Amino acid sequence: MTLSTTRPLRLLRWSAAEVDPGSGETPRTYADPHADAPPVDYHERFWESPVTALDFDVTSLIASWTARTPGTSWLEVAVRGGAVSADSDWLVVGRWAETTEEIHRTSVPGQASAGARVATDEVLVEPEMHWRHVQLRVSLLRRAGEHPDEPAGVESLTLLVSGADDEAPTTSYPSGTELQPAESVRVLDVPTYSQQLHRDLLPELGGGGQNWCSPTSVSMVVDHWGAGPVATAAEAVPYAARHTYDFAYTGTGNWPFNAAYAGRFGLDAFVTRLHSLEEAAHFIAAGIPLVLGIAFTKEQLDGAGYATDGHLVVLVGFDENGDVIVNDPASHQRRSDDDVLTTYRREQFAQSWLRRSSGIAYVIKPPHVPLPPAPSGAAW
Repeated sequence: MTLSTTRPLRLLRWSAAEVDPGSGETPRTYADPHADAPPVDYHERFWESPVTALDFDVTSLIASWTARTPGTSWLEVAVRGGAVSADSDWLVVGRWAETTEEIHRTSVPGQASAGARVATDEVLVEPEMHWRHVQLRVSLLRRAGEHPDEPAGVESLTLLVSGADDEAPTTSYPSGTELQPAESVRVLDVPTYSQQLHRDLLPELGGGGQNWCSPTSVSMVVDHWGAGPVATAAEAVPYAARHTYDFAYTGTGNWPFNAAYAGRFGLDAFVTRLHSLEEAAHFIAAGIPLVLGIAFTKEQLDGAGYATDGHLVVLVGFDENGDVIVNDPASHQRRSDDDVLTTYRREQFAQSWLRRSSGIAYVIKPPHVPLPPAPSGAAW
């Protein structure tokens, strides 16, 4: 059996050449809410995307980016939308810098406008508001009076627009791999890192390593591509946790912050949703591992040995039965990298990913590695 969803999706993408904030600057003062420091004066440049019209009612917006923020620079990303035009208030979805030397990277809770609200890394929209138009804005800021040799710049920008899922029924096939490329029956050579090896380390970062599933998963993929910032796996995961931590959310699982972290090392990275394991199989066939979000009770995923309301794993392949092979950083709650690589039953994993976690995926790859051809309606 295999499961797919009918959620309408659209991924809007802009390259560095398209995101041009120009040279005009305006003054802005920012008081970092996570720093014991006075407000700081900055100069701000910004770029706004064209307003995009959709043919479905929007229920979710997720922005992601890769960027450079040298010196005292940082960026802010915001979205807005509406039924007949993009006329809601701007809703800030992230204030981000590569390090915490200038600002503390943060989501901005408590915002709402026109039936939409910010939920950490996602803007949720009430379907009855019938949003059919969306727009994105990115602002680049630098300290007033400072002129860095290299200005801040956006390398890529994406906006994942999702509609409501119609709860499509499960469909049966004679084989779990019938609709997959034959090349997806493989296991990609992705290093195995257990977050449990960092249990109780740096508890100020979301409670310690036992909660670092997202930066651990991203570290595995970054190191798979040979782009990691440190020499050893023992250093890689805490380093990633430090550089993905969201000071408002008080955790390391902010989706766009994790994509932006991977982007620091020259990788293309964005957050999207997929409709099915068949879509995911195209990435495995192309040699691209995926970071997938899952949620389940102990009884819903045989062999996991734990329950979770939200967890990230790395999809590395499929076996000949179509079952899912993943690097699970929870490692069955054991402190060993040897327990990371595991196989989960296809239908159970699909439920935990597509139903419980809405098909979330991080795509991380070098620029020279092409994305697989996208089926109709896919969001990549």
